Amino acid sequence: MRIPGIALAATAALLVLQPSAAAARNIILTNDDGLTGNVVALYRALKDQGHDVIVSVPCKNQSGMGAALHIGRALAPLQEDCRNQAARAGDPGAGPVTHADYAGGDFYYVDGTPVMALLYGLDVVADRRWNAQPDLVLSGPNEGQNVGAIVLSSGTVSNAQFAAMRGLPAIALSGGAESPGAQDLVTPHSEEVARHSVKLLQALEVNAGSGPLMPTGIALNVNFPDDLTDAEWKLTRLGTYNAYNVGFTDNLAETASPTMVEMARERGIEVPPLPGVSFEFNDADPASGQLDDESIVYRQNIAISPMQAGYALSPDGETWLRWQLGDLLAKDLN
Repeated sequence: MRIPGIALAATAALLVLQPSAAAARNIILTNDDGLTGNVVALYRALKDQGHDVIVSVPCKNQSGMGAALHIGRALAPLQEDCRNQAARAGDPGAGPVTHADYAGGDFYYVDGTPVMALLYGLDVVADRRWNAQPDLVLSGPNEGQNVGAIVLSSGTVSNAQFAAMRGLPAIALSGGAESPGAQDLVTPHSEEVARHSVKLLQALEVNAGSGPLMPTGIALNVNFPDDLTDAEWKLTRLGTYNAYNVGFTDNLAETASPTMVEMARERGIEVPPLPGVSFEFNDADPASGQLDDESIVYRQNIAISPMQAGYALSPDGETWLRWQLGDLLAKDLN
């Protein structure tokens, strides 16, 4: 399927305007981090716009789990509390959030992967509330950006991809890592990302009217910079420049980057001298053809990258493959 770049570029241009309030939509809000300040702030911002919102998140932080599923594995009662006390040990493996501030029918948790949390929202909660699928799936805002090759292991992006494969408009949202830690689950950065996310939705509404927000088979990967003060909206691509260098090492302690050491210390641990996957921010300069990659643009501006759903091949790619394999495809292999 050809990506409607002109339409998406026009949408990006509209974001500099002040669009009118969006029409009320049924929205599922999910993520891969669990109950966070980012998801609470976006929920409140969407509700203020009149949307009906279901929040369905993993019990615990599931970053890096991608599109994993625990198929056929029944969810036993919780052995430990969920993140930020979304639910407590002894509560069911999936159900309404029991945290006093978020109980009441809009917030749900699943003791499983990000896609399992999305599926719970789609197949159980949405069916009960709307007897229909949502108008939109929003995944995030993630605690930290998802740009470049890392999107392949991102639960945030995988949720958007999974929803798009079901034919649903879907947007992955990722902000800076400034939201964890607040006792009330709200930080200024979370609220600012939420305001900009609502502005994006309003801009999509301008041309959508009462119809679908995006063409079937298209999802968006949106990344906000750490500092949104002077950020502009930019149409970007996943590209070939990677913001993170990721690789396997025989000894994490010997090769640990300053970023990994700091992350470990924030969790009260030291990097162990054991095998594992390491990462560090990429400080190499981009090539001239990589300046529009989201891994570059997100540093100062808001990067909007259109994605095809799943692994579908574009018409141009299919034409090439038919030419390349013409003789093979023309033969009767029986």
